[in-house]
Amino acid sequence: MDIIKIIAVGIITSFSTLIVKQTKPEISILINLAGSILIVIMIINSLTSVINNFSTIFARTGITNNVLSPILKIVGVGYICEFSSDICNDTGSSSLAEKIVFAGKIIILLLALPIVNKVIDIVVGLL
Repeated sequence: MDIIKIIAVGIITSFSTLIVKQTKPEISILINLAGSILIVIMIINSLTSVINNFSTIFARTGITNNVLSPILKIVGVGYICEFSSDICNDTGSSSLAEKIVFAGKIIILLLALPIVNKVIDIVVGLL
């Protein structure tokens, strides 16, 4: 079970960060970052499976990749922004974390505009 491995890496990283933070706070940040990256690497196979399932669903419904691509980009931007924001919060830079979240929301809005335009075109075509 992959989730057990992921939880183990998370707990070991957390304890290591706590122990090292007392003597070398700058290294504790690197340990936290390394553990986080390791967890992301561990879930890449699952992510590939999700993308393949989305592709199958879109192929069965006849929706083009022009819709799938922005959706996957939106989800990716959301996760990357949350990941980066959490790292900034862990290092005590909450103001920077808020700016990253704000920038992510703007980028998501920009990525969603083509989908919104298509929906509007469909609704106008039905009228």
